[in-house]
Amino acid sequence: MFPAEFREGEHYPLILYQYERLSDGLHRYYTPSERRYYNYQVWSQEGYFVLMPDIVYEPGRPGPSALDAVEHAIDAAVATGHVDPDRIGLIGHSWGGYQASYLPTRTDRFAASVAGAAITNFLSFMGAVHWNGGLPETGHWETGQARMAVPYWDDFEGHLESSPSYGIENLETPVLLMHGDEDGVVDFRQGLEYYNYARRAGKEVVLLVYPGADHSLIREEQQVDYHRRILDWFGHYLKGEPAAVWITEGESWIERGKRIGN
Repeated sequence: MFPAEFREGEHYPLILYQYERLSDGLHRYYTPSERRYYNYQVWSQEGYFVLMPDIVYEPGRPGPSALDAVEHAIDAAVATGHVDPDRIGLIGHSWGGYQASYLPTRTDRFAASVAGAAITNFLSFMGAVHWNGGLPETGHWETGQARMAVPYWDDFEGHLESSPSYGIENLETPVLLMHGDEDGVVDFRQGLEYYNYARRAGKEVVLLVYPGADHSLIREEQQVDYHRRILDWFGHYLKGEPAAVWITEGESWIERGKRIGN
C-alpha cells in the first residue's frame, strides 16, 4: 500500500505488518478509525508505505522462516526506489507479535518495532495453558501454529533458535510491547519476561500494559490509547518527530490504571 499523498522521486518510511499469510485480504478495506489500532489506511494517510508479506514456514523453524520471508520482502520494497531502508518499522499481534519481538533480535534492519500480545519464550510457552480455550498449548505448539513438530527436549537448540527472549543481547531496535494483564491466550508474563530481559540488557524497550484486557483490546478508551501510541512510536523513530513524554519518561502504573483500567 502506497502513502496516501505519494510523490514520485521521494523516499518514504515503511511499516511492515505481518502475521502468516495476508495476501487473501489484499483488497480488503478498513475504514480509518482510532478503534481499529492496526489500521493500514491510517498508516497510509500518515505517510507510510505498508507492506504485508506472506510467510511460508519450514517445520521446526518458525523464527528463521519468518526472517527469511520478511528480509526478501524488504529487499523487494527497497528495490522500488521509493522506500527509505533506514526508516522501516515492524508490527504484529499475537503470532505476529511473536515475530515482531523475534525479528529485531536477529536483524538490525528495523528502526522500530511494535509487538502486541507476543509469545517470547518457546520453552516456557509450550507448557502454558490457553485459558480461553481450556487446553494446554502442547498440541498448538507441535502441530499447530508454532509448527515445532516435537517437544523442546527433542529439539532444544531449535526452540532456542526461534525464541525471542534467547537473543535479547542482540537487540538494537527500539521495541514497544503491548499486553493485556488478563490475556487468556498468550500469558501476560511472556511480554513481561521479554521486557525485563531487555531492560536488564540495557535495551530500548517500553511495555504497555492494559489493565483487565484480554488478548485483544475491547474497551474504546484502551483501543484509542494504543492506536495513538503506535503512531507516536513510529512517528518518533521513523519520521523523526519529537518523542512523546511516555516514551522518554514512562508512565505511572497507578495513574494509567485510573485512566484506562477497569
